[in-house]
Amino acid sequence: MATSFLGLRTAIYRVADIDAAKEWYSGILGIRPYFDEPFYVGFNVGGYELGLQPQEGPVEEKGVSVVTYWGVENVAEAYDSFLAQGATHHESPTDVGSGIVVASVRDPWGNLFGMIYNPHFRLDS
Repeated sequence: MATSFLGLRTAIYRVADIDAAKEWYSGILGIRPYFDEPFYVGFNVGGYELGLQPQEGPVEEKGVSVVTYWGVENVAEAYDSFLAQGATHHESPTDVGSGIVVASVRDPWGNLFGMIYNPHFRLDS
């Protein structure tokens, strides 16, 4: 029997200072978390969950094997806003074809945060 996938639910970022990360992401996202505990902070971002968990052990450079792209209406504006609030450059806004624009930054804890505008992608109603 094949598993029936229901779609993306949660992207989790590990952070060295969960209280500072909660405030930073609240400012970036323009919303407060719906779940707020010392072991996990969860934000509802357009029906998907962005989760923060405390970093266990020493903080090491984080890899780039996976990038989660969060939908935005204007990638360049979102990218600039992240940089203005302390994120660092990873991938400049780029049109990858067919009107799809992507960019990514590293949050202050080294996590990759991708942004995408894709005029062809629509959520199922």
